[in-house]
Amino acid sequence: MANRFSDSSIESRTPVTLLLASPLEEDHSSLREMLTQSRWRLLETRTCQETLALITRDDVPVVICEQTLPDGDWRTLLEATVDMPRRPQLIVSSRRADHHLWADVLSLGGYDVLTTPFDAAEVFRVVFLAWYSARRGQTRKASASASAA
Repeated sequence: MANRFSDSSIESRTPVTLLLASPLEEDHSSLREMLTQSRWRLLETRTCQETLALITRDDVPVVICEQTLPDGDWRTLLEATVDMPRRPQLIVSSRRADHHLWADVLSLGGYDVLTTPFDAAEVFRVVFLAWYSARRGQTRKASASASAA
């Protein structure tokens, strides 16, 4: 099945980079398959430690994090990114996503929640909006820094 976003206006000229932090291979293979027809770039980790090492080293605007990782959870990642100059937008994934999780994620500074197994249309919509929000935030910070100089 062709990705209905591969030729649409939602696909930007600059490829979206996202990172999936999940110990679940089915989540990785599902997301990989969804993105085969897109220009989006997928990075993959399975633990908090791997994820933090990668986002500290590389500019990763969007992270999808499984609710629980072997060495922590989404809160661990969120807390670790608070002081980052280019803090990624954190989307939490869960098989048991409900309004309580969604409220926790939003109130603590996360971006959104995705239910697994992933739905392609929802993944593309939420990730694109998170990526766009991250880019707008970086542009605003750059403009504010330039104005102050």
